[in-house]
Amino acid sequence: MTDSRIYDSRDPRCKTPYGAVSAGTRVTFTLRPPRTGGFSRARLLARFEFRDNEVQELPMPWSGLDGSRDRFTCTLDTGDYLGLVWYSFRLEGLGDRSLELGEYQLTVYDGTQAVPPWFGEGVTYQIFPDRFRRTGVPDPAGMVGGRWVHAGWDEEPEWRPDGRGEIRNRDFFGGSLAGVLEKLDYLKELGVDTLYFCPVFEGAENHRYGTGDYEKIDPMLGTEESFRALCAAAHARGMRVLLDGVFNHQGYVSKYFNGDGSYPAVGASQSQTSPYYRWYHFTHWPDKYDAWWGIYSLPAVNESEPGYMDYIIRAPDSIVRRWLRAGADGWRLDVADELPDDFIHALRAAVRETKPEAVVIGEVWEDGSNKIAYSVRRKHLLGGYLDGLMNYPFRSAVLDWLLGGDACRFQQEMETLRENYPPAAFHSAMNALGTHDTVRILTLLGVGSECRDHGRDWRAARRLSPEERALGLARLKLAALVLYAFPGSPTVYYGDEAGMEGFEDPFNRRTFPWGREDRALTGWFRALGRARHRFAALRKGDIRYVRAAGPVLAFTRTWEDETVLCAANAGPAPAELELPGGETRTLGPWEGRLLRLEACQAAEDVLSERGF
Repeated sequence: MTDSRIYDSRDPRCKTPYGAVSAGTRVTFTLRPPRTGGFSRARLLARFEFRDNEVQELPMPWSGLDGSRDRFTCTLDTGDYLGLVWYSFRLEGLGDRSLELGEYQLTVYDGTQAVPPWFGEGVTYQIFPDRFRRTGVPDPAGMVGGRWVHAGWDEEPEWRPDGRGEIRNRDFFGGSLAGVLEKLDYLKELGVDTLYFCPVFEGAENHRYGTGDYEKIDPMLGTEESFRALCAAAHARGMRVLLDGVFNHQGYVSKYFNGDGSYPAVGASQSQTSPYYRWYHFTHWPDKYDAWWGIYSLPAVNESEPGYMDYIIRAPDSIVRRWLRAGADGWRLDVADELPDDFIHALRAAVRETKPEAVVIGEVWEDGSNKIAYSVRRKHLLGGYLDGLMNYPFRSAVLDWLLGGDACRFQQEMETLRENYPPAAFHSAMNALGTHDTVRILTLLGVGSECRDHGRDWRAARRLSPEERALGLARLKLAALVLYAFPGSPTVYYGDEAGMEGFEDPFNRRTFPWGREDRALTGWFRALGRARHRFAALRKGDIRYVRAAGPVLAFTRTWEDETVLCAANAGPAPAELELPGGETRTLGPWEGRLLRLEACQAAEDVLSERGF
């Protein structure tokens, strides 16, 4: 007798409604032990974590038989509670016979907080601005940070430490907003709906995650007018713009901290009378201060300091409001689990007040429904905080499956997220195969690992062999198929669709290979983008797994009377797949298909490398 036979939180015979529930929902639980177990009594214990771990104990009266199984049922009223409920069961029988099941998670969220659907339904394209497209070699004279610019677009990023032993990230390639504007039609043809930009504000480093001035577009990228023009052109094409909000830390080289005196304003490191002094925590002014992960060039901010809250969020012309008015359609919050909940709550309120259809997406690497950061259980998905999260668990599950794992594990891990997340958050996830923080997906799928056992000089020079590249491309096509068919926004890291290679930063941040793209791969991504736009089921339908075993992963997306099936075989041998209507299809080695199922369950192939 296994626990899952007695209670399965995903089985409607055991729990209704499914998954996370909005506050005020009455949740019905049923235990189904076999009669031979001899159980006569049952009870539910529900621990309300966000209510000082208050425990409610409910009896579960016997409610009848289901074949050879007893049924014990009760209903829990969630009332006005918001947070996690941890629940368990106890079955008792004659003598001292007993069985305990759990704990299980129940997420209770604020269902009155609506999430705009456009982000999750659309295709997102992540742009690392310095490396996407330049229209000329810029002159860095007068710009902060002691920058230098590569003369050749195809040169290698600098990765070696300088004479002081530091990797300072001051080499630039000169990508610009004008360059992105020039390629908007390319992105539109790729099926892109949302442009997600890594930081565009002035910063000394090429990644710009050490913000120098939130009020200023980095001059190498352009001007505020350039940004407004880009947003207007994107909007004219039906595309939206998502900005990277780096509010947990700033730059040592910034007008706020001003560690090197580059800015005319008096920074916190220069005077304790600076208006920015209280934004930071100095253990010994001016040379010892809290910094993000101890990196001195990224001083951490006291996000709850009233002056900082006003500047970033609350003031009429605050940073988050100002750039929404300039054309942005939302914010992606860098290291969201390091921002206080109150900060995120206030930011999201300001965003909605300024632009009701704007979204706030958070960077969280784990299951965001139960994330603990700095000993605090976070409220990310309870409503009024984050609309969606970066879905790194999706990436991990896809990689595990493609590199030889069992598709069953993919299903289990993704169903855990679906059960724990409010439906709107699950469908607003930023699903990606790679980002600026990960090894290029083609390299990882071709080599099979991050190769950390080799030195950085080896990884800098390493390129895929023809055999590795062929294997990587076959796997990547399957990964992209699942990415575009899965609930949430399929997010493409610039150049992945062109076949770019590279290990960790900065090798994953090379320049886009214009004119040298893998055209077959780009065509595959373009066809997937068209499919995402053609079928409403792929944008907003439910998900049901047809098969998830060994190398074969198959699931359907259904919306109203439209059903599309995604089927993929991540193995070197053919595999037979029985479709819902009884038809059998053979999936070749490393083959994936997108099939439309008619009402009679007949299947029609709708995707190929050439499109429709």
